[in-house]
Formats: sequence, C-alpha cells, structure tokens
Amino acid sequence: MKLKVLPPTLRKNNRYLTLDIKCDSEINKDELVGLVWDTCVRFQGECMTSNFNLWVMRFYEFEKNDDYIHYKSIIRCQRDITDEVRSSLALVRKYNGKLISITTIGMSGTINASQKFI
Repeated sequence: MKLKVLPPTLRKNNRYLTLDIKCDSEINKDELVGLVWDTCVRFQGECMTSNFNLWVMRFYEFEKNDDYIHYKSIIRCQRDITDEVRSSLALVRKYNGKLISITTIGMSGTINASQKFI
C-alpha cells in the first residue's frame, strides 16, 4: 500500500534560521548537528527539544582568519519555537573544547528566502 502525503494544511509549519558561526578551529556539519542538539537539550530539556523539529539544512564555510574560522548555516525549526532555539544557540561558548560563537542573522519561511542573508 502506498503512503499518502499529508496535505499542506496538516503539515508542521517550519521556519529557517540563518546562523553566523565563528569558531577557533575547524568544524564540520556533523559536529554542528551535535552542537545544536546538545545545546537545545541542555538549555531547554529533552521534552521541549523533541518538539523543536530541528535539522541542519545547509552548512557553508566562508573565510579563515588567523583568529577564527567563519561559517554560515541554515537550520530548520518549528514556527512557534524559534525564540527558544535562538536563545539556546546564543548561550553556547564552548563545544568539545573549541571556542564557538553563534548568532542568528535571519529568519524566514523558506530555504530560498533564508539564503539571501548569506
């Protein structure tokens, strides 16, 4: 039996956050996924984080300086919970012994619209 696709009225509404990431050493997409999940679980708890619908959609490396490496990323979360995700990511200072700074530079309803912030 073929699975039916949910109509748009029954799907979860998502928002896409564009992140500006500065780190003192190199990270990859898998480490960013772990960082996002760990920080949200630490600051919001497991029950709350399970409702976030988090996913890292895009990950870009921009420039390397002597002091830090600059990345940008687009993550997906639920529409009603964007403030909790943004606050959790803003509180991160260290991950796996690496100094890291994450700021949200944009929020939109589609991936294409969020890429204009990059």
